Amino acid sequence: MSQNVYDILVERGYIKQMTHEKEIKELLEKEKITFYIGFDPTADSLHVGHFIAMMFMRYMQQAGHRPIALIGGGTAMVGDPSGKTDMRKMLTKEQIQHNVDCIKKQMERFIDFSDGKALLVNNADWLLEQNYVEFLREVGVHFTVNRMLTAECFKQRMEKGLSFLEFNYMLMQGFDFYTLNQKYGCKMELGGDDQWSNMIAGVELVRRKAQREAYAMTCTLLTNSQGQKMGKTVGGALWLDSEKTSPYDFYQYWRNVDDADVEKCLKLLTFLPMEEVKRLSALQDAEINQAKEVLAYEITKIVHGEEEASKAQEAARALFANGGVSSEVPTLLYSNAELAAGKDVLTLLVDTKLAKNRSEARRLVQQGGVLVNGEKVTDFSKVFTHHDFNEDGALLIKKGKKGYYQIKEG
Repeated sequence: MSQNVYDILVERGYIKQMTHEKEIKELLEKEKITFYIGFDPTADSLHVGHFIAMMFMRYMQQAGHRPIALIGGGTAMVGDPSGKTDMRKMLTKEQIQHNVDCIKKQMERFIDFSDGKALLVNNADWLLEQNYVEFLREVGVHFTVNRMLTAECFKQRMEKGLSFLEFNYMLMQGFDFYTLNQKYGCKMELGGDDQWSNMIAGVELVRRKAQREAYAMTCTLLTNSQGQKMGKTVGGALWLDSEKTSPYDFYQYWRNVDDADVEKCLKLLTFLPMEEVKRLSALQDAEINQAKEVLAYEITKIVHGEEEASKAQEAARALFANGGVSSEVPTLLYSNAELAAGKDVLTLLVDTKLAKNRSEARRLVQQGGVLVNGEKVTDFSKVFTHHDFNEDGALLIKKGKKGYYQIKEG
């Protein structure tokens, strides 16, 4: 008998909280259900935080359950206060629509939407046409302010101030679940653990208003061994869009995760069988780098495809092996005139974004963390010209173990 998807999700460490454990386990075993995950289009690309939700969705779909990817074209007009200390920036309808279009294309790489196997819907279709008084009578009547104020997503905002605009978000998300339940027979909401309060609101609304079964399961957030959110880089978020984060930089991020985070990432972010995950996670000392290579390759393959993953892996190996330069390494071009005049090492570090500013660049040099073409740079005023290019016609600048950039003429 095939393994229940519930057991797979537990074994791989996805599930954090759920509303009705016994019923959910039985439901997933006996039925093929329709479930949903919401994604607010606050940017024109998904990032690694969304990726774990899509892996959650993929495992469910592989077990025969039908996902609804709900894009929050309506909720994005208000902004989710969960996990935020300040109010989100207000987006225009045009910005939201652009983001929705971009996200739709990305989702189709991860979820199979063919032949009705999954649905892609936008809550703008029902939220933007709501009559406010009707909404209050139909939905607001089922919520008490006392109960809402105990929700974690509101509690942390009470001191700084919670706008009435954002206070409505929970009702809107609850109404999404109710609408999807009515239209598509959706029985379950999945989402990140920071959405727990909003998800309970949806479950309770469906149960009270529609008198139907409804459930919620949250996914563990992607954090490292120190409890910090993963997917943050010097340049900001680790995006799934290759224009925002190159496949090489994406690969390098996972190639350089801490040893303590390898097992968690292999479980949550790849489709490798658990026996292989355990084998790789048991590797120690220098051998753990083999596990990191597999991790980086597998995640990059899912997000950017096999060809880009292979190219990124070859580029990284070439750099680690002999300090050589590859076309896949991020490249900064200077004009012939600029290179003839020369660029000092601090300028190179800032221009390549390996350092945020000159004082950070100075600190890196002081700490001995900067190599140019394999040689440590200790002099802040050291100037490089095209006469310093290596045999590949480039300057390879390296920051610590993780940061690489090549300088070329162009």
